[in-house]
Amino acid sequence: MTPRILAEYAYDELPVPDTEVRMAPEGESKVNLPTWAWWDKAKFKPVSVTASIPESGLSATTTAKPFALTIDPGTADAETYPASGECPIDGGRIGSPRAKGSPADTEPPCGVRYLRSSAKGGAYQLKATLTWKISWTSTDDDGGGLPDGVYGASQDVVVREVQAVNR
Repeated sequence: MTPRILAEYAYDELPVPDTEVRMAPEGESKVNLPTWAWWDKAKFKPVSVTASIPESGLSATTTAKPFALTIDPGTADAETYPASGECPIDGGRIGSPRAKGSPADTEPPCGVRYLRSSAKGGAYQLKATLTWKISWTSTDDDGGGLPDGVYGASQDVVVREVQAVNR
């Protein structure tokens, strides 16, 4: 048994939190207005697992650190913020909640703008994928990197049109 094999075993046991993003506005999004997205700051922290062989003194710790969030709006009739769909890490978080009182058309650091409604009773399947950088160390080895962990989840986004009468 090598330290790397122990690290790979620990990799399979990492307690990675779900990838559901928070969004504003909550409930329904509106056509042509930005929907802000962010990943809960409480979940934005490294997670680790240690694997060991009893009575051998050999152990390996594998650590995953959140690295990047990618948003796929679930339709070609949408634009992402930023345009690449890859939300940057800024100040120890990914994305941010929309500040109360800010103009409705303010561009978010992470989000999506839907160009068409999701139709009556329908919803788009927004997919959020979080990439985790994985590394390991052990009692016998300095360790190194393991393949990135990529975990995703889909969630419904209802998009409605806003109708106005102009007289």
